[in-house]
Amino acid sequence: MRSSPRRIRCSTKSTVIWVPVLVIILLGLLAAMGVFVLRRKPELLRLLLDKTISVKKFPDHLYLLSRDENREFSVEYSQLSTVGADLSQREAALPDNKSKNRFIDILPYDCSRVKLSTRGQNSDYINANFIPGYGGKKMEYIAAQGPLSSTVSDFWRMIWEQNSERIVMVTNCVENGKAKCDQYWPQGPSPCRHGDLLISMTSERKDSNWTVRVLIVKNEAKSEERRVKHFHFTTWPDHGVPNGTEELIQFCGHIRQHIDSSQSSGPTVVHCSAGVGRTGTLIALDVLLQQVEREQAVDIAGIVHRMRRHRPRMVQTESQYIFLHQCIKDLLTQKKPEEPLYGNTAAINTDVIYENTAAMTVDGLGPQE
Repeated sequence: MRSSPRRIRCSTKSTVIWVPVLVIILLGLLAAMGVFVLRRKPELLRLLLDKTISVKKFPDHLYLLSRDENREFSVEYSQLSTVGADLSQREAALPDNKSKNRFIDILPYDCSRVKLSTRGQNSDYINANFIPGYGGKKMEYIAAQGPLSSTVSDFWRMIWEQNSERIVMVTNCVENGKAKCDQYWPQGPSPCRHGDLLISMTSERKDSNWTVRVLIVKNEAKSEERRVKHFHFTTWPDHGVPNGTEELIQFCGHIRQHIDSSQSSGPTVVHCSAGVGRTGTLIALDVLLQQVEREQAVDIAGIVHRMRRHRPRMVQTESQYIFLHQCIKDLLTQKKPEEPLYGNTAAINTDVIYENTAAMTVDGLGPQE
């Protein structure tokens, strides 16, 4: 009977000895996990943001996000604010390249920037980034700023060198009295020249919301010419969203049809003024429409996250983020909403970008307010 207490005391001492060891092991595991998280942050953040929703569950998902004046929309969108903060932008900040940026705080990442050929040139820089398409494998798009008059030649060099057959423009050259993009195509039958490239327009078809032009780009140095289609959406307000979703969905459909029927593997160039807000929204919508068709599901947060790992601030405002959800809702219901979720309100559009006044002065336009 006396041996049992001794065994119990021995077990207690053993437990006391092992407790610190277990604590040390646990702390070591937590430290290892922390290092892993720091090294794999982009991938883990993407997994945390993985909100793939089947089309059957999308209406309920949308309802939850839009409750309490879109409170959950704001929470979800704010989680994307730091994506890409770890990526460098050294080339864009070099003294020789600063004047080529339309905005001082919209700069391409080094890892995904488009590089021009340096043959006969002293710089390979242009404010543009490659963006992956559906599935994330192929760099199907180039997101670019609207050309300045001093960078139009660089813009056309990019079109030629990347063998792009499509340009999608989602801004007007002047909006509310402010210059948003230099007109880089000819106004009439007379061609315009940019370096070795001669650009002429063979047709122009205007609709109520967009214009489609056919341009011929001739490289006189190589005696070669190519056909480029110019899709220009004309009714999209800066920093805001279109008044309805149907027109933009149709516009995306025309672009996708041209991409799928093209023999060229060159990327589609998309630009607005800064190349992040309207540009990001258009690219995201094109990817989402493909995802709905092929997977019967959508992952809007994941798509925006992936784009922001290639170019900063893609889908620039919360209203644009909400608008993407509205597009999917209307696509699935095949009817116009009685009351839109989004709005062109100043309260939502709080993401301000800063114009490069030095570049504007060089551009001959003077500082813009």
